[in-house]
Amino acid sequence: MDRVTPVAGDEARDPGLQPERTRLAWRRTTLACTVAAVLAARQGLHEGLSGAGLPAAGLSLLVWLAFLGVAHRRIRELGPARPRPLGLGAAAAAAACTVALAAFGVGVVL
Repeated sequence: MDRVTPVAGDEARDPGLQPERTRLAWRRTTLACTVAAVLAARQGLHEGLSGAGLPAAGLSLLVWLAFLGVAHRRIRELGPARPRPLGLGAAAAAAACTVALAAFGVGVVL
C-alpha cells in the first residue's frame, strides 16, 4: 500500500485537486443554502402574507444573497494555482450567514 509521506515545503501539497475540492465544497454549501432559502420562502408564502413567516422568509433570502456573494468571491479566488487562504472576514461572514439562515428557517417553521 502506498502512503503519502508529508514532505516539507511545496511538494507535499497537491496544487490541482485541493483547490478544486474546496471549490466544489463551496458550491455544495451554496446549493444547500439555496435549498434552505427557497424552502423558507415557500413556507413563508404558503402561510400567507402576514405574521412572522414572511419577514423571516425575506430575511432568509437576503442572507442567502449575502452568502452567495461570499461564496462566489471565494470560488473566484480559488482560480490561481496558489490561492490565498480564506480571510477571517470572509470566514466570519460565511459562518454568520449560515447561522442566520438556520435561525430564520426556524423562525419560518415556528
